[in-house]
Amino acid sequence: MPLPELGIGTYKGFVGGLYPAGANVEPTGHAAAGQSRAKAVVPLDTSGTPSAVGKVVLLSLGMSNTTQEFCSSGSTATNCSSWSFMGQAAADTSVNHTTLAIVNGARGGQDAQTWDAATDVNYDTVRLNRLAPLGLTEKQVQVVWVKQADAGPQDSLPSTQADAYQLESRLGNIARALKTHYANLQTIFYSSRIYAGYATTTLNPEPFAYESGFAVKWLIQAQIEQMSNGGTVTDARAGDLNYNTGAAWIAWGPYLWADGLTPRQGDGLVWQNSDFVQDGTHPSQTGQQKVGTMLLTFFKTSPFTKCWFVAGGTCP
Repeated sequence: MPLPELGIGTYKGFVGGLYPAGANVEPTGHAAAGQSRAKAVVPLDTSGTPSAVGKVVLLSLGMSNTTQEFCSSGSTATNCSSWSFMGQAAADTSVNHTTLAIVNGARGGQDAQTWDAATDVNYDTVRLNRLAPLGLTEKQVQVVWVKQADAGPQDSLPSTQADAYQLESRLGNIARALKTHYANLQTIFYSSRIYAGYATTTLNPEPFAYESGFAVKWLIQAQIEQMSNGGTVTDARAGDLNYNTGAAWIAWGPYLWADGLTPRQGDGLVWQNSDFVQDGTHPSQTGQQKVGTMLLTFFKTSPFTKCWFVAGGTCP
């Protein structure tokens, strides 16, 4: 059952919902912190100084599925497929096309362990090959969308060695690595995997795709609980996620999983075999478009994004 529908129900003993106690919205204190950071997102020049002619960089980070859904065919706004998130955003007149720069930093074959240290070469690639050609710098990156997984997971929940626990740790490391590279980073939005019930390989099949949602849920919960505990770490797997020091504010981006052909409550999302290429893991054009549309809707409507993503938009 999708996490938002699971709510206070459990999966193998683990409570559902996107946020603590089976809820699907941020706790009041966490939401207030997120709104403060949303309002702090302003155009910056290449040195990181506020400037009316500067840019707000929204960057993606992740693996093959991430880059396919975010851009599909390339790394800049000029060559992304029309059905991808960047392609749809480029054609949407309500999107801020003046000061917002959307950059695809995700790379095929680069799973969570290739991004979980500030010294990983992927960050050099983003700086040199994704930002620099557009005249952008790391100091202008203020928002990141992360969608990650581990290749070839072995153990599922409730095993104490479950990949969901390992992924949570790697996502926490990624949050700290991002803050190291992007000094002006305000927010990170995490999404977990799309459905993998049609998978024909061991790259990242079910139940690992589904259980990656728990890794994201636990990561965000760890930050919420740490900040409610005076900044003291409460989840050793996630590590230090203090958003006043070594990490940005963290929340869910769009939740992308649905149980195959069973329509999801609320939006009716289904995942058909035709939404995937032959391996049943990577999205086809229709699958990429579904995620792209969900991403666009999220950034246009979230109270933590619409003030900088939408032309003339405001945040609470």
